[in-house]
Amino acid sequence: MKVAVTYEDGQIFQHFGHTKKFKIYDVKDGKIVSAEVVDTNGIGHGALAGVLKNLEVDTLICGGIGGGAQTALAEAGIKLYGGVSGDADTAVNDFLCGNLGFDPDVKCSHHGEHHHHQGSCGEHGCH
Repeated sequence: MKVAVTYEDGQIFQHFGHTKKFKIYDVKDGKIVSAEVVDTNGIGHGALAGVLKNLEVDTLICGGIGGGAQTALAEAGIKLYGGVSGDADTAVNDFLCGNLGFDPDVKCSHHGEHHHHQGSCGEHGCH
């Protein structure tokens, strides 16, 4: 399993579409075995889902995210855990322990566009 986090200075970056880096965690048997920071090379918004898919990421933890990017992630088969803030490493450990606090109805509110929730981010398997 590979878990990606929008990343800046050790923290979860709060706008998926503007993130400059992801921290990618390789997870085996419920434990982090390695992690690396990957530059997005100026790619933004929905196209970032393709970057994550190419990196074979299964799960994304982020702050705010718009509807178009949510749809792109769903189409790429990447599970979304949005509305998360704080330390990136702590968030991934909380996720692996089943204790991650996230918002299944996260919306991007950084700009005036109207995003429509289509249910694509709520299919994460947690109850």
